[in-house]
Amino acid sequence: MRTLRLLLLFSIASLMVISCTKKTENTEEASTEQTGATVGGQEAVKDDVSQKDVVKVAVGSPDHKTLVTALKAADLVTSLANAGPFTVFAPTDAAFAKLPAGTVENLLKPENKDALAEILQHHVTVSVYDIDALTDGKSMGMVDGTNALITKKDGATYFGGAQILGSVRASNGIIHVIDAVVVPGK
Repeated sequence: MRTLRLLLLFSIASLMVISCTKKTENTEEASTEQTGATVGGQEAVKDDVSQKDVVKVAVGSPDHKTLVTALKAADLVTSLANAGPFTVFAPTDAAFAKLPAGTVENLLKPENKDALAEILQHHVTVSVYDIDALTDGKSMGMVDGTNALITKKDGATYFGGAQILGSVRASNGIIHVIDAVVVPGK
């Protein structure tokens, strides 16, 4: 009788361990499915319903392929996909093409990652500034630690000398499309 009890207790304990292990595996799988969590940061979340963040807006723009490539090379995608709020001054592909020949290709090299990140961070400030908030003479503190000047001339608004061509709202800020790459200290 004692042997039967021990066998029964062992069987019940084994079933409980197997059941708990299976439940944990299923819970982890369900959690991954529900959250959409995959390898990567906030930028890896799949969401076709909510308003796009500044990175997803740039990725979807036919005029910002160079900017997206540069953000990836500088490892800034995750930072800009986070909650923000951000104001991003986004140079177009044509703006990058205005740089001296070979500049973009050189900046995209792994050994120039820090210099590229510094230039890109000069195009971002932490806060949301609609076009109306960009007043003539406003000095803005940029993520790279320097300041950029806003000027107005003939009804146009300029960021560090680059003209703002248009603006797009994003879930974590605003993007002002600009016609030139603004290099810090220039």
